[in-house]
Amino acid sequence: MTFGRKIVGVAGTAAVVYAVWVRPRLVRWGATDAEVAGPYPGGDLVPGGERGGAMAVTIDAPPDQVWPWLVQLGGDRGGWYSWDHLDNAGRPSAHRVHPEWQDLALGDYVKYWTRRHGPVDAWEVAALEPNRFLGLRGLSDLRGRSLDPQQPRPAAYTEGLWGFLLNELPGGRTRLVIGGYQVFRPRWLGRFVFYWLFPPVVWIMQARMMAVLKRNVERAAKCDAS
Repeated sequence: MTFGRKIVGVAGTAAVVYAVWVRPRLVRWGATDAEVAGPYPGGDLVPGGERGGAMAVTIDAPPDQVWPWLVQLGGDRGGWYSWDHLDNAGRPSAHRVHPEWQDLALGDYVKYWTRRHGPVDAWEVAALEPNRFLGLRGLSDLRGRSLDPQQPRPAAYTEGLWGFLLNELPGGRTRLVIGGYQVFRPRWLGRFVFYWLFPPVVWIMQARMMAVLKRNVERAAKCDAS
């Protein structure tokens, strides 16, 4: 009984630390109050969607030099600029802008590379405003099978808009704000997933993505200027 109480006590303490200190930082990594709670594009693309958190970084290059790196996202293109062994089947993400991967259009699908099946459709390009905003929409059942956004939603599904917003700053810099909207049904399961599971997973991958993007874009900008 004493050991059991210790386990419960440790678990309770960990839950409190996560709720009070860890989670609030993960869901707004690098972002200001205005970037977390202020207006963000794409809400109309996810029916019933709730605003998720936001992560942001300042890049020492103008938006038109950041945009090409976003356009070439995808497992069969430039990768995800994150932990490639986890989200790109070990394939290295691009270290430069590729002209052949700059033809993204509304309705296209950005693919995810799987070790077993190769590239598979993952995110629909639902919003595309050059040098300003890229919105990728995902819609699937709880088994991960893609659903048609033109059809009624089933009782159990998940949908989200993954957005990349570029705000121009003085001095030829860019503020990249990654955020979006999310839905999970049934609601009780969604509350658990969005509160406990998604924040640490998203932070691990997305914080890395922002760091790699910043490094790659700034390095390329310096090379172009020299």
